[in-house]
Amino acid sequence: MSASDVILEAQGLSKEFQGFCAVKDVDLVVRRGSVHALIGPNGAGKTTVFNLLTGFVPPTAGRIAFNGIDITGEPPVQVARRGMVRSFQISATFPHLTLLENVRIALQRKMGNSLHFWEHESRLNCLNEQALQLLEAVDLRGLADRITVELPYGRKRALEIATTLALDPQLMLLDEPTQGMGHEDVSRVVELIRKVARNRTILMVEHNLSVVETLSDVITVLQRGSILAQGPYSVVSRDPRVLEAYVGVEA
Repeated sequence: MSASDVILEAQGLSKEFQGFCAVKDVDLVVRRGSVHALIGPNGAGKTTVFNLLTGFVPPTAGRIAFNGIDITGEPPVQVARRGMVRSFQISATFPHLTLLENVRIALQRKMGNSLHFWEHESRLNCLNEQALQLLEAVDLRGLADRITVELPYGRKRALEIATTLALDPQLMLLDEPTQGMGHEDVSRVVELIRKVARNRTILMVEHNLSVVETLSDVITVLQRGSILAQGPYSVVSRDPRVLEAYVGVEA
């Protein structure tokens, strides 16, 4: 794999919290254009790795490179400006605004005037068509004028993906995108992620193994903050150590 094929690389990534080692010596390589899943049992350190990669917490040790540039210790806003944008386990939308307004705010953020809430709405209408196109991309255009709080949970997660897409990310980090969903919503979000992944790189934390199997090119398995196994699903799912750690089956 050449350097140009790698969009994100972490070397020796570690994080200690008051003597507790949450992440230990993690080496991670995300190939450009891939869907890379980060899995493991509860407490394995998956979300901490996300927080380290996106600058929400500083590493105790290690190095992070995005597009070949060392971004170790950069704040989240700078990481996002570089093109690495994440979602969260809890849907992060404005519940009492319409879907269109939510996406428009994300577009404002990219333009650098996201805090100009005092501007007259007519000055923001230039963003409407772009916002509608993003809603179309996640199959929500017909709901553009609905208030977000009225949406079912799965559609809120789809809206969150639209607001993430508004920042035009090169790499999307999705934290538990199907958490708490019923089967129908899971299927809808899986198809949405597949659609988004056609021209972007995705790194996701996901508990649902059927989702991981369906979407992932590469899987990294964490246990107690360290990498236990890496590879395609066909290989990782047969690893006795993974079965013992993740599924509870003894090797």
